[in-house]
Amino acid sequence: MKILVIEDEAKTLQLIKQGLEEQQWEVDVAYDGLIGLQLATCNNYTLIISDIILPGISGLELCRELRAKGVVSPIILLTALSTTDDKIIGLDAGADDYLTKPFEFRELMARIRALTRRNIGSIQTENLLKIADLEIDLDAKTVTRNGKEITLTAKEFLLLEYFVRHQGRVISKVELAEKIWDITFDTGTNVIEVYINFLRKKIDKDFEPKLLHTQIGMGYVMKVVG
Repeated sequence: MKILVIEDEAKTLQLIKQGLEEQQWEVDVAYDGLIGLQLATCNNYTLIISDIILPGISGLELCRELRAKGVVSPIILLTALSTTDDKIIGLDAGADDYLTKPFEFRELMARIRALTRRNIGSIQTENLLKIADLEIDLDAKTVTRNGKEITLTAKEFLLLEYFVRHQGRVISKVELAEKIWDITFDTGTNVIEVYINFLRKKIDKDFEPKLLHTQIGMGYVMKVVG
């Protein structure tokens, strides 16, 4: 269980490193984006924490590079920027979560637990989840549809897994916020809609039948129609 922390503020980096090590995590650190990119590319991290404003390359560039290289480790971005647009830019770059500075360490740990939680929703012993021609391999953490592999971020994978485990049931935004993001749903943010759109583009855009449907005013449902 290893975490990479990329942060150029020495005090913040040390606080995060010390706190994680007290929680029995193994921690690697980098003070700039280029070194962080190299470490993240060459090692298999359970999770990556990165500031957005970094020497070398930014945290946003780092996310894009890692996702382009096929790195699927969950990424939490740290930043002083807190508007919804800023968050969407970070998520669109491939991040899984976004934490605004200053933050309490316990809040960071809650986000880490949410992203590294292996089992969500109902207990299921099968290692393969299916709906139509879409398959999720829970051991390999891979998704295929019609035999084609689909690359998802860790948060997208959790979201899809939750939908497939509860296929046929309408799931509200409140439930998704609590189960996937570990937060109380904020009606002022559209982060959930953004992720639903990300997921749809990957699993439905080039395939038939469509699987992820919107129930207006109620939520979303994963099912085969017709």
